[in-house]
Amino acid sequence: NPPLEFPAQLVIFRAFKPGIAPRQPLPAAAEIIADSKVVGAFDKGADKGAVIVTETDIRLADSGDALCTLTSTTFARGDGGFGGPSDGAPKPHTIPDRAPDETIEVDTRADQALLYRLSGDRNPLHADPEFATAAGFPAPILHGLCTYGTCCRAILGSVADYDHTAITGFDVRFSSPVFPGETILVDVWKDGSIASFRARLKERDAVVINNGKCTLKG
Repeated sequence: NPPLEFPAQLVIFRAFKPGIAPRQPLPAAAEIIADSKVVGAFDKGADKGAVIVTETDIRLADSGDALCTLTSTTFARGDGGFGGPSDGAPKPHTIPDRAPDETIEVDTRADQALLYRLSGDRNPLHADPEFATAAGFPAPILHGLCTYGTCCRAILGSVADYDHTAITGFDVRFSSPVFPGETILVDVWKDGSIASFRARLKERDAVVINNGKCTLKG
């Protein structure tokens, strides 16, 4: 099947609701196989867009052992009105209605997006000021998955003393971009094997990740 393609200016986030369910620790080096499929497409209307849900199973090429399952929900602003169902997309996790148990402060660097770009994500939205402006932003934004990983590391240290094998699921909903150099405040609610979280910015009134859910081994 041909790859899905959307004009950059029509995609709010590449994956505004990413998630991962690890099956075992990732090896430092290995050949892997990734099997991806679209598991849902929801029509929010011609004037709104489409919600597309994909799922990717990653396994070792030699043994077939499962490594993790990735989920991704993408909102494409220009692709509504195709006649599909409007309801049925995964519902966001509910944050507890109480003060957070902990708030973790995490600094980002002014060159954070350029450093993260070395991982292979060379989307010009995160490095080219002219491209960022054309997409509707005043400056290049931090990669969503960099924000995702930054929050995951902060929560991992808070609830599992950095034991990465303790996490069995990590799901978020992006709500606003981070600009490199801003300070992320991660609010965490701890309830047994579930750590709910929300990330906001210290410098301005903006929530960047909402409805976060970190699932721990029981």
